[in-house]
Amino acid sequence: MNPKHTTEWRCTVAIWGAISALTALLPIMVIAKGQGQDDTEHEAIQYLKSQPTDPIAQLQKEIDMGRVKLEYDAKNGYLRSVLKNLHIMPSTQTLTFAKTSLQRERINPRQPRALYFNDQTYIGFVQDSPLLEISTTDPKLGGTFYLLPQMPNPKPKFIRQTYECLQCHSGSLTNGVAGHIMRSVYPRVDGQPEFRAGTYLTTDQSPFSERWGGWYVTGKHGFMRHMGNAIAKGGEEEVQIDREAGANLTQLSSLVDTSPYLTSHSDIVALMVLGHQVNIHNLITRASWHTRMAMLYEQQLNKELGRPEGSHLESTLSRIKSVCEPLVRGMLFSKAEPLPCAITGLSGFTETFAKQGITDKQGRNLRQFDLKKRLFKYPCSYLIYSPEFAALPPMAKEYISHRLGQILNGDDKSDAFTHLTEADRVALREILTETKPELLKP
Repeated sequence: MNPKHTTEWRCTVAIWGAISALTALLPIMVIAKGQGQDDTEHEAIQYLKSQPTDPIAQLQKEIDMGRVKLEYDAKNGYLRSVLKNLHIMPSTQTLTFAKTSLQRERINPRQPRALYFNDQTYIGFVQDSPLLEISTTDPKLGGTFYLLPQMPNPKPKFIRQTYECLQCHSGSLTNGVAGHIMRSVYPRVDGQPEFRAGTYLTTDQSPFSERWGGWYVTGKHGFMRHMGNAIAKGGEEEVQIDREAGANLTQLSSLVDTSPYLTSHSDIVALMVLGHQVNIHNLITRASWHTRMAMLYEQQLNKELGRPEGSHLESTLSRIKSVCEPLVRGMLFSKAEPLPCAITGLSGFTETFAKQGITDKQGRNLRQFDLKKRLFKYPCSYLIYSPEFAALPPMAKEYISHRLGQILNGDDKSDAFTHLTEADRVALREILTETKPELLKP
């Protein structure tokens, strides 16, 4: 056999072997959900039947039409080329060594999984793996998932994953929708989480002391302490993390060889943004799904009862409020954990991320950092400009627009928004009126 063909054959076997291992969990998924109500199958959602329009689906079209060519290199496969075509910065790199992904057998403290991200897409790279893992966000479907075989191909194919990823990415950890997850665990020396010690979802509301267990962290954070850069110790009675040993690390050379990755960092500011973004993505998807389901039910009921089309039930308005109010609060950083001391990232992420914002006439944008008392200078999520937010049903956006007006005009000064100073409200009102006028009108 031709040596080239032999190599390609071996790569193909390895790739499909890995895919088979990942999809081996499918029967468990079907048994677990087959008898219950699954919103992914709801008539208003049709997650499995729908054709995604997410960034990966769009990139695949460009590849198929010959307008984009992914470049392959021996060290990282398609990683650099995928990041370039999706406009994802290498400085977004974060490293996790916890065995919490589908490729857990390849992940450990000496061989962490790298994550790179932008506002819509997350790319997972594992050393010596025949696959890239991709988690992205579709404007209507929410979280969508793909694998990309890491072997040379004139027209590489992103392989959409559904059941096998939804087993973890559609449930209590994602607000009951197809979404994304960022977890903090107590990792053992091999990266296996010590689940009996508990795990934490990481958002901007998480106590600093509960963040990033099983992750590497570079950057300065003063006297605050996190769970990163550390291995859990302890026996049957108690499991502990030495938060002091992993604090304020500016480089990781004493813990792991970072030369196989695109940078030497797992930036603390990127990790903080990641936690915020994952949570907001899930809240947007939840608001979208449940509003669409409520509207479809109302439409069907109006037809059965002979009510005029467009008549709204009190229960519909209540359901929309129940899923949109958490989104409003999340986007305005209600109950976000304050920073008692300054945070400093070292990878260049802080500077490059802020430059990508939509700027008003005064030079203000929602991606500008504070990092002294809170994450952002202007406490409203930059995901308000995202395609996912834009695709929210009209009634959801009407509710959100109304609530933003109440809050930023000072009509609502309830406990959920006491963190907003008068200067914050004025600045946000001015920024959004100029840069998002269809949502917040003068």
